[in-house]
Amino acid sequence: MRIFLVFVLFLSCGWFSLSAQANPIEIEENEARNRITFYAVNKTFTPYDVLFEVKGKNFRQSAAKPRWIHVPATSKVNLKTIILFRDKRPVYTKTLKVNDSLSKRALKKEYEKLDIPPPKIKPKKQITIYSTNDCATCDSIVSKLTVDNFLFRTVSLNEQPEVKEQLGKFLAKSSEEMDSITSPIISLGGKLYSWISSYEQLQEELNRE
Repeated sequence: MRIFLVFVLFLSCGWFSLSAQANPIEIEENEARNRITFYAVNKTFTPYDVLFEVKGKNFRQSAAKPRWIHVPATSKVNLKTIILFRDKRPVYTKTLKVNDSLSKRALKKEYEKLDIPPPKIKPKKQITIYSTNDCATCDSIVSKLTVDNFLFRTVSLNEQPEVKEQLGKFLAKSSEEMDSITSPIISLGGKLYSWISSYEQLQEELNRE
């Protein structure tokens, strides 16, 4: 179990973000009329439980004891709202605890799902797809690598004839043979494969020790 504990002193209204190095959860503040609403913003792909407290003067808040609140991955959750006293400047401290060991007792609130793209996956071996205009399976393989969010490179041999010539030497293929290629040439960790014709075959070879 890991608990991150951060104390923040904040003497005016507005928006504040906790250091990403210190805590995976950011606190966003939204002031409207005579109130400030605090949100937990989770831009990571890991869910957390948070315990949030505000203490200070020149405002009022619920007297209920603070509870752990569940913050799903890539989401924004309303933590609490304080009501400001008229013509008074709020002075307060905020305490945030974050726990990655989720509890069934944590309060589950409605949340806003954030549109954050998943992190790119670095494969065990660097992937380069060499394709031609006549390659029937290239688009399918490239599309599936993209959907699965892999890091990879694509090179069009029709647009880079010098690369096509170099590959022909490695594969012992003539210029005419290279022009008639209908399957991708794939480099995995620097090793060339001319027989891989499906995404499943690519994954098998990629995971082979």
